[in-house]
Amino acid sequence: QVQLVESGGGLVQAGGSLRLSCAASGRTFSLYAMGWFRQAPGKERGFVAAISGTGGSTYYADSVKGRFTISRDNTKNTVYLQMNSLKPEDTAVYFCARKGYTGSYYTDRSYDYWGQGTQVTVSS
Repeated sequence: QVQLVESGGGLVQAGGSLRLSCAASGRTFSLYAMGWFRQAPGKERGFVAAISGTGGSTYYADSVKGRFTISRDNTKNTVYLQMNSLKPEDTAVYFCARKGYTGSYYTDRSYDYWGQGTQVTVSS
């Protein structure tokens, strides 16, 4: 069983920054791609960013390109999401997830383990 624990969420003013962290249990962390998704009130969960197991490839939703950066430290079993130039529309619960070996990086059906989520609120 894999456990994912997010941290780093909070309240920030528009234009500010936050860094989310997701710590994973287990000894096979580097074998799996990881992703971040978010869900705003009344909306479906949507893709934010993903990173390959080695960290050599990254993927972003158009809405966050140039503002968010995903990275990972396989020695610490941790994936990060650096969020800059935050906007009120970035307000959501952010989830990290482990991707299975198949499927698209961009769809949540490809991910088999999920964290509990961390709230990010951006005030205008």
